[in-house]
Amino acid sequence: MMLGTKGKFYMKKSDIKNSADMFLYKAIIDFNSGRALLKLFENDEIDIDIEKIYFDFQQSVEKLLKAILTKNNVNVKKTHDIEELIDNCLDNNIQLIDNMNLFIKLNEYAVEGRYDIICDDLNDTKNYISHISLLIEFTKKQLL
Repeated sequence: MMLGTKGKFYMKKSDIKNSADMFLYKAIIDFNSGRALLKLFENDEIDIDIEKIYFDFQQSVEKLLKAILTKNNVNVKKTHDIEELIDNCLDNNIQLIDNMNLFIKLNEYAVEGRYDIICDDLNDTKNYISHISLLIEFTKKQLL
């Protein structure tokens, strides 16, 4: 996995060797999707609900945590709850990046909750992008 010339993370499908790699691959796709939608929205090229961007970010973080857990041979139960996944990592003595609690707010945009909210605030997007980028790099190193 690398950072491409357009500043996007990418990973070739041929790099997928196990389920942890698959989670990482899907997380990168979700992250790039959220970033692309954000750029189009900011340039007034599309009309979308902002929570779709946050949904993609939530999905990315969820899958990154599942990649880390899977790599560490921890059974990953079916959940979309980032806080639960973080706790599962910590309960299994798996080190994570700083400020992981920042991502817990993204739970509002998970599959179960995304129809209940309307968001029009983009204030946190740059912070999420920065921290998700760090988590992608961290996860990549964990999977080596």
